[in-house]
Amino acid sequence: MKDFCNYSLLKHNTFGMDVRCARFIEFSTVEELRGIVLQTERFQKPLLFLGGGSNMLFVGDFSGTILHSGIKGIETISEGDDIRLRCGSGEVWDDVVEYAVSNGMYGAENLSAIPGDVGASAVQNIGAYGSEVKDLIVNVEAVDIQTGDICKFTSNDCHYGYRDSRFKHEWKNRYVITYVTYRFSKTFEPKLDYGNIRSFLLAKGIDEPTARDLRDSIISIRNAKLPDPAIMGNAGSFFVNPVVDEKKYSALHEEYHDMPHYLLCDGRVKIPAGWLIEQCGWKGRSLGNAGVYEKQSLVLVNHGGATGAEVVALCERICEDVWKKFGIEIYPEVNIIR
Repeated sequence: MKDFCNYSLLKHNTFGMDVRCARFIEFSTVEELRGIVLQTERFQKPLLFLGGGSNMLFVGDFSGTILHSGIKGIETISEGDDIRLRCGSGEVWDDVVEYAVSNGMYGAENLSAIPGDVGASAVQNIGAYGSEVKDLIVNVEAVDIQTGDICKFTSNDCHYGYRDSRFKHEWKNRYVITYVTYRFSKTFEPKLDYGNIRSFLLAKGIDEPTARDLRDSIISIRNAKLPDPAIMGNAGSFFVNPVVDEKKYSALHEEYHDMPHYLLCDGRVKIPAGWLIEQCGWKGRSLGNAGVYEKQSLVLVNHGGATGAEVVALCERICEDVWKKFGIEIYPEVNIIR
């Protein structure tokens, strides 16, 4: 276990915010975590559970205690019609995808190169290119921070929705995730019809891709439009793509015939937030040291020395302009820690 006071979080958030927390505790086993939570009355409040910091924006120093998972391990626990991997919450998510592809376990290829840890994948219901991690999750193991009890939840228990789960609502600050078990298929069934995946593969002369081909292509596509946090601080997609009803979509389509959209199974329509933001003229623009990435309007970036307050101010301006132009509310996907 690691325990530090007045600890720098610079290396623990991909936005590159040079902030500190009052106390930082990293646990590497479930028993260490249980020992910690039974002593929480001794810690500075509030408590915050931090993974890889790829979905966090710190507005300033954090006055409480941060708990960080160092639980590692990828274990095959079941083989039958499918293969199940039990993964420590401190494992890097993309390392799990690489492990699966390298060992003939399929279903996560479209989720390649999404930053963050295993624990965060189960909180956020990460998704990309037509796939969501909820469709792979079998169960989530956690420790109840109020009692120290070990709990196990099925995917259905977690009430997963679009970038959403109970861990972001009534379970927030209640459970610390320790392990996630994922289900993979022994049969590769590629998903190629979202975004420009198929055209990218065809441009490379690949019409029947392997899982490795698909993973490598997803990584290349993402790298081409998303900045490297090591070079330019960012948290990936900053905003959730809004979902509107058919009536609202039809009204917008009358005016914006080229508006990209994705039909959902419930009849509603998802509209890319990046497109809305670009139509409002924000692509490549900045406020202070915070800006909108020149290659992808969904991404807010730290041009160097940006404060969390500058990023929040930029976010608020963008949301206001999208509402004025389209009558659509967009919201941050990133967790803003004040």
